[in-house]
Amino acid sequence: MEAKKVSESGMITVQQMTQQDANMAGNVHGGTIMKLIDNTAGIAAIRHAGRGCVTASIDKIVFYKPVYVFDLLRIKASVNFVGRTSIEVGARVEAEDYMTGEVRHTASAYITFVALDREGKPTLVLPLILETEEDKRRNKEAVMRREKRLKDRI
Repeated sequence: MEAKKVSESGMITVQQMTQQDANMAGNVHGGTIMKLIDNTAGIAAIRHAGRGCVTASIDKIVFYKPVYVFDLLRIKASVNFVGRTSIEVGARVEAEDYMTGEVRHTASAYITFVALDREGKPTLVLPLILETEEDKRRNKEAVMRREKRLKDRI
């Protein structure tokens, strides 16, 4: 089984937020951001696995700052860890005020996906090649999150 580098599956999406994305407070609805995170992270998982993947869990999502209507929302997703059939993807959400160029880190999330075969059953995924110190740090943290998830299931 071949392996794949972290850099080979990373994904970035950018979308301008509109009035349709607004909540009652006039900011972008958290659910809208969550859906975009799941979509972007899912693409990173699919690129790594080379097959369909489904969301198994969202470990943690933290909203640090609001996203405003008309901001450019940028989501960066990267594979942190690969198990037998699972893939953890980290997502960083940034909002850019296109008028001023100011970029704000607005949210972070960790999502676990399961790779599926043609029959919809969990299937083995390629091992992960850690190239940089950042890749190694993110992988080490993902291993700790995975151990906690497994412990909490008992």
